[in-house]
Amino acid sequence: MKISLIGTGVFGLAIASCLAKNNHEITMWSEDDTKVQEYNKTGNLKSIIETYDLPNNIKITGSIQEALKDPDIIFITCSSKYVSSVAKSMLPFYKKGTPICIASKGIEEKSGQLLSNIIKNILPTKNIAVISGPTFAIDVINNEPVALAIAGTNNKTVKVIINALSGPALKLRKSSDIIGIQICGSVKNIIAIASGILSGLGYSESTQAFLINESLHDIKHLIRLLKGKGRTVLSFAGVGDLLMTSMSKKSRNYSFGYIIGSTKDPKEVNKYLEKNTVEGYYALKTVINLLNEKNIDIPLIYLINDIVDGKKDAHFLADFLINKK
Repeated sequence: MKISLIGTGVFGLAIASCLAKNNHEITMWSEDDTKVQEYNKTGNLKSIIETYDLPNNIKITGSIQEALKDPDIIFITCSSKYVSSVAKSMLPFYKKGTPICIASKGIEEKSGQLLSNIIKNILPTKNIAVISGPTFAIDVINNEPVALAIAGTNNKTVKVIINALSGPALKLRKSSDIIGIQICGSVKNIIAIASGILSGLGYSESTQAFLINESLHDIKHLIRLLKGKGRTVLSFAGVGDLLMTSMSKKSRNYSFGYIIGSTKDPKEVNKYLEKNTVEGYYALKTVINLLNEKNIDIPLIYLINDIVDGKKDAHFLADFLINKK
């Protein structure tokens, strides 16, 4: 199959590596000229993952027109805050109805809309799927056994994505909840920040597990209020991804929270944000806006936001967990 990937971040490269193992022809689009130049000179993207050599069936281009030349499937792998602008750039070259799989996480920052709705409103397609689950990019590339949840607007699209992407080391499990998977994918990054804060304060894994368990109830509640299915918190996209992201130093969200908890120095916090893409930081602002708009009260998320903004001391987090009803 001929497959396009829109975005050349670390997770996009991981998805491309899985597709390449299945002998597909892959074209990745990047708006970053330095990445395109690096590929043209070296045939690799060592600046993204130093240990990975691009196989011959992965190509990089700076032309979105070239990337979208008659693909069988399109994967969206850019950061969630860019999905809307990227979709608008795709529109002149997009072939109506081509299946789109969104690997970006969850909710669009400015509008508060699910990414599946952003794509549906900009591009002429009803063939949309989303994937999310407990997968660090480096583990995918290293062929570790990993799993993702997948949901879509129709069974045909989901089946096409599963057939293209799954392999001996990658399992995709179908879900009927395209809403819940996207909410899980966004909110788990917020909880990972909180878990890092607790660790940075010196609290144990037991306290982090306390946080994770409490947050599952809040995520389930939010999913239901937004017309998804509460049981989705038990999927790969829910508890699976939440556990991984909230307990590992590989997670930039966790590491960001750790800095907040351990240093309490705004300069160090801002320095980390400048050097790293912390999806949970942007997701936090997005979810707060969504809660305000929908008049939904989830005190844990509001508290995390206040701590990240420096309005409340990080120690309030542990106190909140003990006193939460």
